[in-house]
Amino acid sequence: MPRKPPLNDRPEIPPGTLDLLILRAITGEPQHGYAIARWIKERSDATLLVEEGSLYPALHRLVRLEHVTAEWGTSENNRKARFYRITAAGRRRLTADVDLWKRVSAAVTSVLDAPRPALAPGDSACSA
Repeated sequence: MPRKPPLNDRPEIPPGTLDLLILRAITGEPQHGYAIARWIKERSDATLLVEEGSLYPALHRLVRLEHVTAEWGTSENNRKARFYRITAAGRRRLTADVDLWKRVSAAVTSVLDAPRPALAPGDSACSA
């Protein structure tokens, strides 16, 4: 079972990333909201927790954008639930967003891993 990070160690999901995570979660087969949130939590080793207050507005937005379709079905515990399926447009967006995410995260990593330049005499130090 994954170790649960302390509440103050859980990062906020960066803006614009939730749609990417949702689209990735439903690429295999349609999922209901709870299953999507659980999939993200499990794959992130409980670092990323998607709250209902964020999940369902994002799902509704993705439906409006026609990146996802939704239909009623029965969940694994025999409850009525909406199941979300990625569309062709959603797959195109997912591909583009994954590419962008990888480029941006690699660039941020490069900056963070770069040696700090030496300060010239008289320059004030800026602590990070």
